[in-house]
Amino acid sequence: MVTTAPYGSWASPIDARTVAAHDGRPAFVGVVGDEVWWTEPRPSEGGRRALVRLRPDGTEESVLPAPWNVRSRVLEYGGQPWAGTVTEHGPLVVFSNFADQRLYACAPDSDEAPRPLTPHSGVGAGLRWADPVLRPELGEVWCVLEEFTGDRPTEVRRVIAAVPLDGSAAEHRASVRELTDDRHRFVTGPRISADGRRAAWIAWDHPRMPWEGTLAMVARITGKGEFEDIRPLVGDLGTPGPQGGAAGESVAQIEWAADGSLLFVSDVSGWWEVQRIDPDAADDGVVASRGLCPARQEEFGGPLWNVGQRWFLPLENGTLAVIHGRGSTTLGILDPVSGELVDSAGPWTEWAPTLAVLGSRVLGIAAGPHSSYEIVELDTCTGRARGIAGRHADVVDPAYYPRPRSRTFTGPDGRDIHAHLYPPHSPDHRAPDGELPPYVVWAHGGPTSHAPLVLDLEIAYFTSRGIGVAEVNYGGSTGYGRAYRERLRGQWGVVDVEDCAAVARALADEGTADRARLAIRGGSAGGWTAAASLTATDLYACGTISYPILDLTGWATGETHDFESRYLDSLVGPLAEVPDRYRERSPLHRADRIAAPFLLLQGLDDVICPPAQCERFLAEVAGRGMPHAYLAFAGEGHGFRREETIVRAVEAELSLYVQTFGLTRSDVPALELRG
Repeated sequence: MVTTAPYGSWASPIDARTVAAHDGRPAFVGVVGDEVWWTEPRPSEGGRRALVRLRPDGTEESVLPAPWNVRSRVLEYGGQPWAGTVTEHGPLVVFSNFADQRLYACAPDSDEAPRPLTPHSGVGAGLRWADPVLRPELGEVWCVLEEFTGDRPTEVRRVIAAVPLDGSAAEHRASVRELTDDRHRFVTGPRISADGRRAAWIAWDHPRMPWEGTLAMVARITGKGEFEDIRPLVGDLGTPGPQGGAAGESVAQIEWAADGSLLFVSDVSGWWEVQRIDPDAADDGVVASRGLCPARQEEFGGPLWNVGQRWFLPLENGTLAVIHGRGSTTLGILDPVSGELVDSAGPWTEWAPTLAVLGSRVLGIAAGPHSSYEIVELDTCTGRARGIAGRHADVVDPAYYPRPRSRTFTGPDGRDIHAHLYPPHSPDHRAPDGELPPYVVWAHGGPTSHAPLVLDLEIAYFTSRGIGVAEVNYGGSTGYGRAYRERLRGQWGVVDVEDCAAVARALADEGTADRARLAIRGGSAGGWTAAASLTATDLYACGTISYPILDLTGWATGETHDFESRYLDSLVGPLAEVPDRYRERSPLHRADRIAAPFLLLQGLDDVICPPAQCERFLAEVAGRGMPHAYLAFAGEGHGFRREETIVRAVEAELSLYVQTFGLTRSDVPALELRG
């Protein structure tokens, strides 16, 4: 029976605990022998990431018990945290443990506990490791070493290093061999050619972010396992050129082909495309490269937020598995000779940037509008794709899931704005005739990122209660080419705010949303956009601001981690050149303009967007009579991972809407708003 009830008052089986239990997604898929391995979140176990394996008989099991947490803190956002191989004694895995950031080795089929391979360091934030490559023939693992040289977050160096597998470096830093110097501020882990004679990696420097300009570096590997003849091969060389070496070129991934050529993804054309180069062939110092699938105006790569991301991998038959698309992504097989591209079929509209190959099988992680992220296998011989592990399961009746659709809106100056709409939906309820629903605009983080069109139970939590959601891929988002993401250059706090507002106004103007019941929310960079929106317009009735940036000057002068410490040079402009812009755009200095209630959520262990910014912001808001609430969570960093935290945050957000939109509900604790 369908009941008529006002929007926002509908009952739903999707409660906050269901949302929390299924928060996060699997990541970093790989193969060990004939097994598939990956990491997955465990909100109920303190938010740790477990390392999981799929045995040949189809059973899944955790490789390491709690409290082992397979997660690296390199760049703070982390990266590939594990590598595995099969020895004569069975599987061997090397992993980064989150608690102490040491590398450990483990033989999971033995009774031995994981043993440390790297030492502690008492300097600054210590030693961290990511993107490991096992070299058992040398008795080593090669990976990125992030070493803090002082107490400040920018006192850090990064090199590619070799760590002995025998544990001899567990007490002595000097036992670690450095394979590169620290000429570049940032590096990825090495990719080793099939003959073992060459290594390649990606490097970049401040003030550029990796999606603005990177280099593909190459070196010869000596018989002693050392690097020589280190040189840049392609990428942001600072010299103009029609193919390689164009200023501002972002190389997002590199892999060696079986014939000794180097495959890489570059955005020199304005789109990340797969190209091939011969590292030995050069013409007047500029290496010629060839696009393998040009002129499609699609992305075959993305922003390198995590060290070790992969959008393509070579297969044994010479073809390439590629993740590509415009706005959404799919998995395809690319013939690098003919340029023919054949896509896999299935319900998946978003593939995470992680791939592995096992013979003729390609392993990835994908989700769709009606399914959560799962481990997917593509059999390239039959063309069949299927979920094989971490399978999506409907924890509630899928009739309560939203029915999303993608739309393109028109923004200021006629520019396109891409968004995903999730209208209110319930099989049990309908709204009274003539009533328009409340809508919440979601601003994604990054901001150089994007919101995918996939099933998200947090969105379903609201839509099944009669509250619509609009996820906006504002200018600056990825997935639509370099020109679209560079709309935010110098315009952060302007373009993102305008685009979110344009979508909200359009929904109200067309009669999709109730103009009086619009809200905005976001986390991290999305928290900045939400806060900036509340200070720039009276369009929104309220807002939810999570682990945000609120003070640009503070963030640019030591209040964030090294990776993003110069990010504002491109998003806003160099501080020395435009100091007034930093003040004028910061919500901290515009707090007197906020005319809507808000909820502020913050992790107390956040080193990317520290709680000090929230505390200064709240001091500015105090006494102004604007209702607000501040929830701070001990033990949480940048983004919430613990079940109890997620439950409290989701219910608090709903309570904000209940009070602000005038809804009638009794199934969530009341959020205390103070003026």
